Amino acid sequence: MKIIISHDIDHISVHEHLFKDGIVTKFIIRNVIELILFRISLKEYFLRWANLFKNKWQNIDELMKFDKNHQIPSTFFLGVNKGKKLNYNNTQAEYWAKRIIQNNFDLGVHGIAFSSEELIYKEFEYFSRISGSEKFGIRMHYLRNDSETLRNLDNAGYLFDSTIYAADDPYQIGNMWEFPLHFMDGYEIDCKKRWQQKNLETALKDTIQRIEETEKKNLKYLTILFHDRYFDSSFKTWKGWYTGIIDWLEKNNYEFISFTDAIKELNK
Repeated sequence: MKIIISHDIDHISVHEHLFKDGIVTKFIIRNVIELILFRISLKEYFLRWANLFKNKWQNIDELMKFDKNHQIPSTFFLGVNKGKKLNYNNTQAEYWAKRIIQNNFDLGVHGIAFSSEELIYKEFEYFSRISGSEKFGIRMHYLRNDSETLRNLDNAGYLFDSTIYAADDPYQIGNMWEFPLHFMDGYEIDCKKRWQQKNLETALKDTIQRIEETEKKNLKYLTILFHDRYFDSSFKTWKGWYTGIIDWLEKNNYEFISFTDAIKELNK
């Protein structure tokens, strides 16, 4: 079983959310609740406030450096449209697209238009212009999809999608490969709640146990999603979960592979 690592870029700055979507207010309330419940330390609490005033809600460079040091051919999914609390503009998207490509990482679309065929095409065409490629994949923001999403993504020309959350191997929708998503940081730590539910030790233990259970299903590929937003000491459990999982995978001799290289294998 080979491991595919990917990162969704949901935020770049704090300012992009001010007076727009209420996410900053919810973030502040969440921090207070997590501190009161002893889910985070006082140090984490104040570090989050520091990043708030620094206007820094992304850790893309830091995460690229870590992945590069560990020879992980990860894929970054970048938004080129606004919606569902994804609010950075196209100037920011173009800057980070170039930076990620210059660092030799694969880049895909973090999609918003899951229910409109016309808007799906527009996202594809715009991303193709800024990336200089016509061969790339997509993952929908918040994993949103309906009965027509995958068919429309295939018609638009996407190489692959990784939106469907299921313990399955890749399968084809027309000419497009669907790589089901198996593990996501939020589900492993927040457990679909509004604030942190597990400490680092429990989160790592539960995830590793589920990886071992998944391997018994004889899957060829296992996909893991970690958001760059949390690769910071202000989110000690989240960052520790990612680095801990990578460390465990390396010690157990798992091979890392990109979506594009996995497709080359599948097409053989």
